[in-house]
Amino acid sequence: MKPLSFITSMIALMLTNMSAHAQAMEAVLSPIPNMLPDGIVTQGSNDIHAAWLSDPTTRYAHGVLGDGIEAAALRVELEDGTQLTLTLPETDVFEDRYPRLVDLDRDGRDEMVLVKSTQSQGAALVIAGVRDGALKILAEAKPIGQPQRWLNPVGVGDFDADGEMEIAYVETPHIGGTLRIVRWQGNALVEVYAEPGFSNHAIGTRELQLSVVLDADGDGVTDLVVPNTLRNVLRVVTFKDGTFKQLFPIDLGAPMVRLLSDYAFMRALVAVLSDGTTAAVRFK
Repeated sequence: MKPLSFITSMIALMLTNMSAHAQAMEAVLSPIPNMLPDGIVTQGSNDIHAAWLSDPTTRYAHGVLGDGIEAAALRVELEDGTQLTLTLPETDVFEDRYPRLVDLDRDGRDEMVLVKSTQSQGAALVIAGVRDGALKILAEAKPIGQPQRWLNPVGVGDFDADGEMEIAYVETPHIGGTLRIVRWQGNALVEVYAEPGFSNHAIGTRELQLSVVLDADGDGVTDLVVPNTLRNVLRVVTFKDGTFKQLFPIDLGAPMVRLLSDYAFMRALVAVLSDGTTAAVRFK
């Protein structure tokens, strides 16, 4: 199946919405004390009203997101107004900009997907949540194993259509990135598949959303849309029935610097490219 070009008016609408969203988010962020300077507040609809990264620190010298400031703590505000804090050990930071709120186990409570990095082992994907009145790390993937090695989440979905949620991320997106899919089991995130040849981040930038999950081929199963290592081709891939395959590539013509996915629910995307142009795609 080949993607169809989308109308120019949709590009303009997405760009307008993006600008308005950025202005609204700036208004939300400014009053929060001790928040990560480039952080974003994530709002929830279950037990967690809002979540954000806080306690800026320079104790982890990497700067993959454009500066040397990372977060030493995660904070949440519950629906009843109670605020909880999870403070990491001195050897660790959240090398991220925001927590991704999602009810992974479908129990009516939100969990948070984050990137945690340590001085000795580099980055690992973690799940945090509220249990017994405390904010805790609930599960953790195997770390990369080297300091100053990072990963960027892609998204969450039932990628194999088995009724359970999985999490996808790109490990080391700047040096031969590998797409990994993990499943939450007990206190661990267990890998179920890995495939090389992906990148969803440009080193030194704050843009984390260069990939998206959506049903690209209309079969009712969530697919993954992730750039190749040069970020000039979108690779549309599926993990349906536990078998990984590429559905089709989308040649962008230049490296992507931003992906506008406001209309992903319509299976429509707009890629902003490094040469200043845009590429709009709508899937059948």
